[in-house]
Amino acid sequence: MEFALMLVVGVFILVLVSVFANRLGVAAPLILVVVGVGMSFLPWLPPDFHIDPWIILVVVLPPLLYSSAVNVPLMDFRRNLRPIGWLSIVQVIVTALLVGLIMNALIPDLGFALGVALGAVVSPTDAVAATSIAKRLGLPTRLVTLLEGESLVNDASALVLLRTAVAATAGAVSIWGALGDFLYAAALAIVIGVIAGYVTVWIRSKINDPVLNTALSFVVPFVAYIPAEEFHASGVLAVVVAGLITGHRGARYFRAQDRVSERLNWRTVQFLLENGVFLVMGMQLNSLLGDARAGVTGTWWTIAIGLIITATLILLRFLFVTPMIWGLRSEERRAAAMQPRIESVRSKIEEVDSERWDDARKDRARRLLARRSADINFLTNEGLGWRGGTVIAWSGMRGVVTLAAAQSLDLNTPHRAELVLIAFTVAFVTLMLQGGTLPWVIRKLGVSGPTAEAEQRELQSLMAEINQASEAALASPELRRPDGKKFSPELLERTRKQAAVRAEWTAKVEQEDAENGMSISDEFGPCAGSSSMPSATPCWMPARPETTAPRAWRPSSTCSTTRTSDSPPGSRATRLRLPHTTKRPPRQRDGRFVIGVGCRASSRARPGCCAGARAPGRADPAGPIPCRHAG
Repeated sequence: MEFALMLVVGVFILVLVSVFANRLGVAAPLILVVVGVGMSFLPWLPPDFHIDPWIILVVVLPPLLYSSAVNVPLMDFRRNLRPIGWLSIVQVIVTALLVGLIMNALIPDLGFALGVALGAVVSPTDAVAATSIAKRLGLPTRLVTLLEGESLVNDASALVLLRTAVAATAGAVSIWGALGDFLYAAALAIVIGVIAGYVTVWIRSKINDPVLNTALSFVVPFVAYIPAEEFHASGVLAVVVAGLITGHRGARYFRAQDRVSERLNWRTVQFLLENGVFLVMGMQLNSLLGDARAGVTGTWWTIAIGLIITATLILLRFLFVTPMIWGLRSEERRAAAMQPRIESVRSKIEEVDSERWDDARKDRARRLLARRSADINFLTNEGLGWRGGTVIAWSGMRGVVTLAAAQSLDLNTPHRAELVLIAFTVAFVTLMLQGGTLPWVIRKLGVSGPTAEAEQRELQSLMAEINQASEAALASPELRRPDGKKFSPELLERTRKQAAVRAEWTAKVEQEDAENGMSISDEFGPCAGSSSMPSATPCWMPARPETTAPRAWRPSSTCSTTRTSDSPPGSRATRLRLPHTTKRPPRQRDGRFVIGVGCRASSRARPGCCAGARAPGRADPAGPIPCRHAG
């Protein structure tokens, strides 16, 4: 009964802290750790409170990694594989060895192997706080992918290294044996993850019920994790590989209803697990201090060692990020020089005689060149400089995996209580210091993601592709319902008309922009919150596709509608607001800026109107509502 009560109270705490964290602009994990630390000293909480590390490493970690891996595009992961491998494998190994040397010097009777085990414990980063801050502040997509990719892989490499170091404490493992165990665990885990990903996607594609499909997705992480651990491979890496494959192939084989249902349910699971582990992490501080008092090293000296290790980890991360950024810049220059060669090869392929190369071979060559050209454009257009490198270097927070891995050490391990407290000190200090100052660092460096103009152009490009795909699908004679029956002609005709209206509106906007010499940024704002202008600048967007308003309109204040800045062009995401003066800074709601658009009621239509708004006190639309020209 007590456990159930604690669970209910914990969920309420997670929700309340997340609500206030959004309003304060602070990452929720940081506040939850502090709340947990305060709760650890409450009299009703047992002084020896702790969570079995098996629960964290086996029950909590696989679903968390899977839910993160599913949302990482496999193409972006492949393009950033080199820097991800540098940070998550090479950095982890070097960090563990160096920490082992330091620990052997500070605690002489600890031993180098056990020091390396502690180094493996504190080496993996936890990108939960970093990515939440990065997404909230709108950092470049590539930077967020690097942070997420690193956190997915370094957990696996650190846990494999921990297992090898613990085995080495008994003197049963040589250097070559440790290297072979590491390679075996990684290679077999990749194979098992690939098999689990392809098999589960195929099975789930045959299920047409979103509820059943989502229920099956909850066991996919364990389908990859359990076999890998049984064969002494890295279960964590197998889960990551299975998640990447599921996210990549799911868009092709899963229905839209299945993907929407799965994403909503997994977001809830991810929220509870992701934030719950930080709360539990803080709640264990009192018991960790009690265990450390019984040790031979002393509590304060143990905390001091933790601070020394923390400073070493921060310095090492900067030393590893610096050559990585230098290598990325060199790769960017090589890619820019390679683009003309790609174009030359493409022209030569078209000139090849059809007798030497058939159409199938030419198509394969074209696809290969198109993929290589897209990779080159990615490297040249989304490069990282020293500002982005500084953000990556300062995003090395440690989290609950570090504490759980330390607690997984055998109870008979020498200095176990001190090692666990050192791991907690590293995780707590990095979360508070780096996580708390990361937003300030990002703002001072001026790192920002895509502008509103770039996002709007990408949206129009996607709309054009959707229109083309819709027309091709509707024109196909093989179009059938899931049960094999044909669609009714009335439904097909209505769908064609809707697609035609959407395509016409998109083409019209592009044509008018070209004729007026105006960018998307000029037409729609730029929207408040973009990096190119102050946040108090309002936007204007037609409420309906058929609106034919000129491009620059100044809102008046009799009645108003609202829309969010991420509403697509022509959307009906408008609703009534009370009369107010619209020239005020927009407010942010759920990470999106809400912009007021005022209109004046009128009984007759004129060119340039905000159709679809409602006048105050009217149940029916007030008719076309003209806006006043800015000139």
